Amino acid sequence: MTATSPETAGAPDAVDLAALARESGVPNVLDELERDLVGLAPVKARIRDIAALLLVDRGRRLVGLPAEPPSLHMCFTGNPGTGKTTVAMRMAEILHRLGYVRKGHLIAVTRDDLVGQYIGHTAPKTREVLKRAMGGVLFIDEAYYLYRPENERDYGQEAIEILLQVMENHRDDLVVILAGYKDRMDTFFQSNPGMASRPGQIPPGKGVIDLPAVPGQVPGGKGRVDDQDREGVAQPGIEPAPQQEQAPAESGGDG
Repeated sequence: MTATSPETAGAPDAVDLAALARESGVPNVLDELERDLVGLAPVKARIRDIAALLLVDRGRRLVGLPAEPPSLHMCFTGNPGTGKTTVAMRMAEILHRLGYVRKGHLIAVTRDDLVGQYIGHTAPKTREVLKRAMGGVLFIDEAYYLYRPENERDYGQEAIEILLQVMENHRDDLVVILAGYKDRMDTFFQSNPGMASRPGQIPPGKGVIDLPAVPGQVPGGKGRVDDQDREGVAQPGIEPAPQQEQAPAESGGDG
């Protein structure tokens, strides 16, 4: 006699992963990524590996096998114009199609969208961004600027602490992607071990994707796919953080 747990009751005995992939539409997203970025074969292979892992994880859950959801927070490293934002947008689509995030939208921000200029300003700014990102992906470009140890009156550490708490407590409803130059991101993680432990739990390898510079990789020769996000201009599928009127500093913070 075989005992049946509530989780496996009524579950199918097997699942067709190829059919599951077709139904999810993930291959179409991967094809779009292939068209969006010329070259970068290792990056595309890494994204395909992650998509395959998540597809298998979803299949295991459908047949009632134990499958603990992986922590999906990631780090994209590379110079401006190497496609970090484009890859993040496609990753958001993949996560949504496979059921790992509810909405699949991407909120792209920088330090200025998270850190305030006076006491009591940072927490509401950061929480408002996180609220808008819930159910999707939060992309923080040049994340190392959140940490400025040389200025004891800087409020970036407060934003980091809020991010860490939400990344842990809401990891089933929010994926955070940190991005920036590789050497600066390495220094940032060394200075913030709590943040360093968030990316890197996606086998095979770590959840860090390095996007090398490839001349002429962007269609049309534009070459700088990240500039629009810094200027707050929406790209298809990306929601820029709202521009807020900044109040005058009351405590001498530098922002």
